Amino acid sequence: MRSYQALFHTREFTPLFVSSALQVAASTIGGLALGTSVYAATGSPLLSALSMFGPSLVQVIGATTLLSAADRLPPRATLAGLAVLFAASTAALALPALPLWTVFAVIAAQGLVASLGGGVRWGLLNEILPKDGYLLGRSVFNMLHGLTQIAGYATGGALVVWLSPEVTLLVAAALYAAAALCTALGLTHHTPRAAGRPSVTDTWRTNALLWSSAPRRRLYLGLWIPNGLVVGCESLFVAYAPDRAGLLFACAALGMLIGDVTVGRLLPPRVRDRLATPLLLLLATPYLLFALHPPTPVAAACATVASVGFGASLVQQHHLLTLTPPELTGHALGLHSSGMLTLQGLSAALAGAVAQLTSPGTAMTAMASASVAVTLGLWAAGRNEYAGLASRAHVS
Repeated sequence: MRSYQALFHTREFTPLFVSSALQVAASTIGGLALGTSVYAATGSPLLSALSMFGPSLVQVIGATTLLSAADRLPPRATLAGLAVLFAASTAALALPALPLWTVFAVIAAQGLVASLGGGVRWGLLNEILPKDGYLLGRSVFNMLHGLTQIAGYATGGALVVWLSPEVTLLVAAALYAAAALCTALGLTHHTPRAAGRPSVTDTWRTNALLWSSAPRRRLYLGLWIPNGLVVGCESLFVAYAPDRAGLLFACAALGMLIGDVTVGRLLPPRVRDRLATPLLLLLATPYLLFALHPPTPVAAACATVASVGFGASLVQQHHLLTLTPPELTGHALGLHSSGMLTLQGLSAALAGAVAQLTSPGTAMTAMASASVAVTLGLWAAGRNEYAGLASRAHVS
């Protein structure tokens, strides 16, 4: 499958695509409103970053307790139910004079249930598309994510200024409700991919199985850490340029869109499969310039160029699927999603803490430097492992 037209001729692709678009829009608009509100109330880069990316921290709990359900629950009912929960909890965040601890309790609960949603959604996508269609389909979802973020951050920034953060959160809640309706009406019933009841024991057992393979371990680390550290840079956009944060987020989303189109549609497989490490390096390197505290136009250009590197995840996910049994695809992709979001949340917290002690620009440079170091370390480990296997094969 090599054309977008073929994707949208697949019956359930369109409703899954539209419902995901509505949820990304809701998350983008609501996250910007909440981050702006918390920063205005506290003046803290750390708390502002945590309010936007903190739910990701809880993903690790879901990844170790809930993920066995990703292949054992009916996808339509699960996805619709999760969207309803997000609608209700986002509406609750719009209540006036909500204590700060309550805000963080609500977003923690959102992060916990979201850890299941990624596995269910991407497992279903892999199920409804032909075997060779996942990478193209996921690239379209990533493009959707980028386009929706561009529109969402622009719209969210305008709504926050023209109305208020509280009203903007209610708009986000309405979008989540629309996503639930689209899911319920547009998708058909699918039987679970795996038998048995979900349990914490099964989650741990499957996590251990997926982690037991050295190539899979390296892929997971490459999907989680470099990406997460760069999102830590992005989490400081509000603190770096409070009145231009929406622009920086939109430029980052534009770069992600360019990377996904290039990797998912334009590059031939023989070229694409070699680009994971170069793209990860591109993802971090432009943020090294933030040590110089560049003006907003230069910062926006850096964010755009850097985010092209997010296309590396498409290559890595393709490799992950080739190493994973079909009945575990939902769990494997959910572990990728949860681990990635957890590292993003941790990185946001770390970046916010460093910014509290130094400055947002300095903290962004530090996070980018760490991302480059981890990428080069994983690349060297993969080469050494391959060289060791080749040497043993030659001796035998």
